[in-house]
Amino acid sequence: MALSAGTKAPAFTAKDTNGNTVSLSDFAGKTVVLYFYPKDDTPGCTKEAQSFRDNYENYQSRDMVVLGVSTDDEASHKLFTEKYGLPFQLLADTDGAITKAYDVDGGGYAKRVTYIINGEGVIDYVDDKVNTSTHAQDILAKVN
Repeated sequence: MALSAGTKAPAFTAKDTNGNTVSLSDFAGKTVVLYFYPKDDTPGCTKEAQSFRDNYENYQSRDMVVLGVSTDDEASHKLFTEKYGLPFQLLADTDGAITKAYDVDGGGYAKRVTYIINGEGVIDYVDDKVNTSTHAQDILAKVN
């Protein structure tokens, strides 16, 4: 069962697509959309990533951060990002620590769950019934 709204978001540090170290604390004061997905370059995950890509300007205009997380490694993320022109960071959770902390471990892969984390680091909203085609718009509609 995913973490619930009102819960303090677990801290994390991971490598992004380009090998940079990224921590949740880097985004203090900003709304973070942390979306977990099973695998790079698979049909549903690609639709979901494209949804965020196609709506990314709307997220930027609201000063929101989009972070995708899967258990794929940096090389896989880099290929996925380049193939589909993804403008946001993907985090490599190769040891599954983040997926476990957010209670979305599907046994070696991340379950498809999205968290909206407010600027104080508290989870405001959890979506575990994702429509991959409209997900980015659905999430934007939940942000005040």
